[in-house]
Amino acid sequence: MKPDKMASILFLLFTLGIAGCASKPSEIDAAYVSPLKYRSYDCDQIALEMDYVGQRTVKLYHRLKKERKADNWQMGLGLVLFWPTLFMLEGGDGPEAHEYAQLKGEFEALRDSSVGKKCGIDVRSPEEIIRDREQADKEDQEAEESSEADGEMPQTNDNQLE
Repeated sequence: MKPDKMASILFLLFTLGIAGCASKPSEIDAAYVSPLKYRSYDCDQIALEMDYVGQRTVKLYHRLKKERKADNWQMGLGLVLFWPTLFMLEGGDGPEAHEYAQLKGEFEALRDSSVGKKCGIDVRSPEEIIRDREQADKEDQEAEESSEADGEMPQTNDNQLE
């Protein structure tokens, strides 16, 4: 096979492989949801729905993040070891990514309804929860690494969110 043709095939496989990888959850935009959907909700109902939507969004974020990591490993192994394994990539964002975008939009619509009704609900957004969790995980990892370097037993944080 000619070198130019082989290079073209490898480029095509690489491009298809990247297109097949899942998106970073942090890069998935919120879908538009009209705040009018919640106009008949009272403040208590809005607060309950915000709590549910926030919890579900955080769970999906972690699932999508795990899926992205698995796709990246498959891509790396496929490029380094055996390129036909690139065909085993799941094929990009699935229904969970769509649900994640929808839930982000739902949360924004609920927040808008809460503000419009002057509910005074103080709920952290899913993005804030995720950011705080990742910061806490990073601090725990740094503490663990420093305690291992000192020869101490690593401490765990029992208050982490699932």
